[in-house]
Amino acid sequence: MPPPLDKARPRSSSETIRRVLAAVVFLPIFYVLVHDLGPVAFFGLVTVSGMLAAGEFYRLHLAQAPWPWWSWLGVVATGLFLISAQWPTVLTDRTVLLGTVGVALCMPLISGKPLRDSLTDGMVLVMGVLYIGLALSYLVLIRALPEGALLIFFVVLVTWAADTGAYIAGKSMGRHPLAPVVSPKKTYEGLAGGLALACLAAVVARAWFLPSFSLVDCLVLGVILTLAGLIGDLAESAMKRSTGIKDSGALIPGHGGMLDRLDSLLFTGPAFYYYVAIVNHV
Repeated sequence: MPPPLDKARPRSSSETIRRVLAAVVFLPIFYVLVHDLGPVAFFGLVTVSGMLAAGEFYRLHLAQAPWPWWSWLGVVATGLFLISAQWPTVLTDRTVLLGTVGVALCMPLISGKPLRDSLTDGMVLVMGVLYIGLALSYLVLIRALPEGALLIFFVVLVTWAADTGAYIAGKSMGRHPLAPVVSPKKTYEGLAGGLALACLAAVVARAWFLPSFSLVDCLVLGVILTLAGLIGDLAESAMKRSTGIKDSGALIPGHGGMLDRLDSLLFTGPAFYYYVAIVNHV
């Protein structure tokens, strides 16, 4: 049986203040990097964030120090995967994936561990690169689309609204557990609140800065991104619960680690990209 998570502590006013201050600091930086400094600056933000999140992912599964050499290789491979999305003519994603899989398959020969443990390490290595690198690469692809900066703002705003709506509705009205084994605090009432606020945020974004989307697009995307973000959140919750770790890290004051901040976007980014590419024929 996996070790129990620490009991959630009531959120103190000082923690809430730290969360607000962190948002006040990071939101203007995010806006400038996305809107004013161009695709390369956004690529840098995604790559740094992705490599930090990959490190936290391997920490969740290893819980040991010093890290084995292959975990650092996974962090570097994550960065290379994102480079392949930004500059596919310089480095292809297949090359990065082939190299990662090759190392994973050779682990029993070079790790010195028992066969079962070395094969597990190899699977974790590949999983980290795909989970973080492949998923985040879709944000780079979205930024490269026409109106890419506005599309990034849209997907981030709607994802954030879904998380916020679910938190508020779940805390105030939550009665029926949604996934009690993985995340006991998530409720169907929270899901409904997330859907409502995400759809509202999508409609507001359309009126504010993205008139190319129809009202139907906004409502459909509100639902799709809420469900995709929920899956991403539950996926990370399952990993943390299996290891007994409450937060993936403590990088961002009051917000946990980088992986905690990206878990929903890892799924909403690909979902949004394919909707825009298929439905809007971008």
